[in-house]
Amino acid sequence: MEKQQDTKRLYTGLLIVGIILLAFNLRPAITSVGPIIGIIRSDLNISNWSAGLLTSLPLIAFAFMSPIAPKIANRTSNEKALLYGLITILIGIWIRSTSSIILLFIGTILIGVGIAIINVILPSLIKSKFPEKIGVMTGAYSTSMSIFAALGSGLSVPITTTAGIGWKWSLASWSILTIVGILVWLFVMSKQPKEEDPQLYEASIGKLLRSPTAWFVTFFMGLQSFLFYVTVSWLAEILISYELTASTAGWYVAYMQFISVPITFFTPVIASRLSNQQPIVAVTGLFGIIGYSMLYVEPGIVGITIAVTLIGIMLGASISLALALLGLRTSNARQAAELSGMSQSFGYLLAAVGPIVIGLIFDMTGSWHPSITTIIIFTVIMMACGLGAGRNKKVL
Repeated sequence: MEKQQDTKRLYTGLLIVGIILLAFNLRPAITSVGPIIGIIRSDLNISNWSAGLLTSLPLIAFAFMSPIAPKIANRTSNEKALLYGLITILIGIWIRSTSSIILLFIGTILIGVGIAIINVILPSLIKSKFPEKIGVMTGAYSTSMSIFAALGSGLSVPITTTAGIGWKWSLASWSILTIVGILVWLFVMSKQPKEEDPQLYEASIGKLLRSPTAWFVTFFMGLQSFLFYVTVSWLAEILISYELTASTAGWYVAYMQFISVPITFFTPVIASRLSNQQPIVAVTGLFGIIGYSMLYVEPGIVGITIAVTLIGIMLGASISLALALLGLRTSNARQAAELSGMSQSFGYLLAAVGPIVIGLIFDMTGSWHPSITTIIIFTVIMMACGLGAGRNKKVL
């Protein structure tokens, strides 16, 4: 009996490490593109909206893959599905690192497919394995995700230019992190206690489509993703238009994500202790509105720093709260998987249009002001949906 408990504790510890490493791979393959998108655009001679497609394609893949991910887990297991996700990310990174525009887009789609599988399965895995620690575990993996999202943005320009390896090898370098994740996850799987049966999930979208709470969670997830990917994609270009260097602009994108790390961790911890999460939504939503509004007036360095700080806090709180709501608004792991599939399918489909639309608005107007105005409007709508999702109501 004692040996079984020791084995279970060992597996739980390894599982936590594995989850964190999975989270490490959920963002840098995407966030590393934004700061060097101008370099890629110039090298391949593509338009702004086409360049924005490099960030939107993974989101489109998220949207179409999210309802399928629970079925993959049902046919195999959560652990195997997560491994398949990592392998798909690795293949996508390698294919994307090429001079061919077609392969660049195909690799980007594969990266999105792999991330989508992990995005959907992780919340339900946490609901199943750590039902009493949803807030802490969500905080841990969303914080890990945010840290490496920031590193992807901050290191992208130095790796590309300072190291002198070019954008192709710069993007390919993130495959090292994925390889480490695959090796560690294989080890975690090998230590899984044999008496544990894999949790099986089957998406059942019908009831959720009739749930107002499920739709509030879905649109909150989608709109916070819209704002995150738009900001990661175009903030550097906006700051460059304010006469900052590309390197400085890239580090501001990284700073925005680093400053969000503490709030990313503590938001779901606090949210799990509250029956109503509306106050969190209201405060952080106002931070975002103020931050983007400050960018509109083209502030100096001090103003930019304050604006990026407020935006970072809003984005960090929103993503971790959205992920926590997948567990907090459901009654069991199956519902969490279903809500995760729905919210990330519909939500990321909404988010996918963000970088393209903002790039297209800039192409049409030649100014970032209309684009920033659009971002502010979407921030207001996100806050309204978050207030609906924050009510103490289960989806079913």
